[in-house]
Amino acid sequence: MELHMHSHRWEARLPDWAAATAAGFGAGGILMLLEIIMAAATGRDPWLMSHMIAAMVLGWDALQTSGYSLGIVTWALVVHYVLGMAFGVMLAALIAPFHFDSSTGMALLAGAVFGLLLYVLDFYGMSGAFTWFRELRGWSTAIGHIVFGMSAAYIYLKLERPDQAR
Repeated sequence: MELHMHSHRWEARLPDWAAATAAGFGAGGILMLLEIIMAAATGRDPWLMSHMIAAMVLGWDALQTSGYSLGIVTWALVVHYVLGMAFGVMLAALIAPFHFDSSTGMALLAGAVFGLLLYVLDFYGMSGAFTWFRELRGWSTAIGHIVFGMSAAYIYLKLERPDQAR
């Protein structure tokens, strides 16, 4: 039995960008499903989050309606997945050079911390520009973002090919 000690000091090492993008996309889908399930479980409109996300592009008009709307859902999906992929790339840009991909546990921990920081950024930082997100602050949303980070890290860990990173 051989014991491997992994240093988590920074090293010039690029992530696998394709794996990072796919991880963000997949984790974005998981978060979206969680948001719909949590909304339905608490009696809220399951399409409320779609209206809030679409309003980032469409403005206040997207918040004036409720229920399902193909245009609102389309814009919400575009914004949600673009942000998910961008955040997946950011997470991978931290995982690779610090060797957080040395174990599943380390990757999940890095993803959980990233998700929590992302929650704080989204719902306390960005809510200055998108004030309608303030009403979603709370444990369920924080847990959803932690799950996003952990999912992105796990998917990245399973898809990455370090020898292919450029």
